[in-house]
Amino acid sequence: MAGGLPALTRLPGRVFLQALAQGTRRQAQREWAGTPMHRWLLARPRPEGLAADPHDPRPVDPEAGRRILDGRFVFGGATLETGTRGDPWDRPSPTRRFAAILHRFDWMPDLLATGEAGAAEGLRLTLDWSRVFGRWNGFSWAPEVLERRTFNLACAVHTLCARASDAETALITLDLARQARHLLSSLEGPVRAAERAAAATLAGTTLSGEAGEQLVDRGLVRLERALHVTVQPDGGHASRSPRAALELLLDLQALDEALVQRGIAAPDEMMRAMDRLTGAIRFFTLADGCLPDLQGGEAGRRSYVAAARASEEASARLPAARNGYQRLESRSLQILADCAPPAQGPWSVTACAQPLALEVLAAGRRMIVACAWSPEANGPQALRLADAASTVSVGDAACGEPLRGFRAGALGPRLVDAYETVAAQRHETREALWLEMSHDGWVPRFGLRHERRLFLDLLADELRGEDRLAPVEAAAGDHDGRRFVPFMVRFHVHPEVRASLARDGKSVLLRAEGDETGWWLRNDAQEVAVETSVYFQDGLPKRTHQIVLRGNARLDAGARVRWKLAAAEAWPPPH
Repeated sequence: MAGGLPALTRLPGRVFLQALAQGTRRQAQREWAGTPMHRWLLARPRPEGLAADPHDPRPVDPEAGRRILDGRFVFGGATLETGTRGDPWDRPSPTRRFAAILHRFDWMPDLLATGEAGAAEGLRLTLDWSRVFGRWNGFSWAPEVLERRTFNLACAVHTLCARASDAETALITLDLARQARHLLSSLEGPVRAAERAAAATLAGTTLSGEAGEQLVDRGLVRLERALHVTVQPDGGHASRSPRAALELLLDLQALDEALVQRGIAAPDEMMRAMDRLTGAIRFFTLADGCLPDLQGGEAGRRSYVAAARASEEASARLPAARNGYQRLESRSLQILADCAPPAQGPWSVTACAQPLALEVLAAGRRMIVACAWSPEANGPQALRLADAASTVSVGDAACGEPLRGFRAGALGPRLVDAYETVAAQRHETREALWLEMSHDGWVPRFGLRHERRLFLDLLADELRGEDRLAPVEAAAGDHDGRRFVPFMVRFHVHPEVRASLARDGKSVLLRAEGDETGWWLRNDAQEVAVETSVYFQDGLPKRTHQIVLRGNARLDAGARVRWKLAAAEAWPPPH
């Protein structure tokens, strides 16, 4: 493929036509969803009662539930004060992200964890939501919101109905059935098809009679088909997001338990997917118990990741690579490198164009990271570009960027113009691990190939790296070889790590909280600076720093920067 660019990129008109067709289709679906005929179809057959009582394995936060009992809804960094037993549904939400969390019922597990008072309040809020939005609403019934509300309501329905009257129970179970049916009818494309089929099937397991049986049957068929595409043979998620793999595994674990309660055998494809995802999460869990902050996913809390691994059995040594990622480990250092292109097409709506990005942990502490953009983060789409990861960027260019405007509204903010070719070769000896990587993202514009070499010295317990921009002979005729272009090698630093530039103006001391010695990042760059950066945790930004190594590459000769990360000696030295 010429220039390594996706076919879709070379046909911008095709992207526009796809967006137009998708927007027209969605508008027709929205209009049909609001019709009396559609609502009538969703309401039949009616549930006859409750069956399975599923459990969401995700950890809960009772303190967040107690705030809701006090009338304080705190979601995504925004707060809505309603007063005790106030109504959050009859007033505007402070942000769109707040509204999405509110209508997804993400708060329900925390509220129910507070006990009887929380269950009573959860019942009241559910009935109030049904009164205002239960018939139809474009925002609250959108697939991305409906999916999580269906899942959360299915896990809460037994607790809520235990305190409800017969009429209220009938209303709640009918609402759950209607939402699950609509979710199955609104599946479009492969992205999140598995998650939505799992949520609808889970709802079906909780309902007795023909209503539940139909949902389970239809949902499992859809789920099998979707899992075959979503979960890769090595357990990675098709989006290449470690966090997406974790979330899908947690959903499937809840569904598996509910199917056992109903005496229904889980499909073979579902069991294979769970085994593969479990292996992938084990691979992605780093020394601090969290996930990497790469490809549209945040690290998550240690307890959150551990919840998915609670029933994990001891297994053999971890593989060196999965889903396009490579792990390198010594006594103190742990490195995860992204050695594959980002997901393409519809799967790329959360992908990041950050080739050969690194994450480094030292002594079990996260040290070098990415900005941790995710769909849940309150951050700009620009954080999906190379500047927001610990990798090389050239000039002011991007090697892939999200769609914007009308096309993004219809197709989602998928990546376009993203690099497609990434090579990685690994060597191992008893004394060292050596990883050679390269990508073609800068070739179309500059004729330069980025080559990154990592050498982990197992005896010295230090990491040596080299970033090289090499001219590509085939592209030389398209570029002025005498021209120079600026480049930067960035190392984003975790918020709990302080970066201090040494007196020589080159070396940088990285010291985590409580670490008396730290680690030196030494280099031979032309210019070194410590600048501000941002890191997202639980969807909210935290101020941090980045180390920026600057240089200039001549297009016909390229350039290179060498660097080394090694433990600093204690001072004064021990006697």
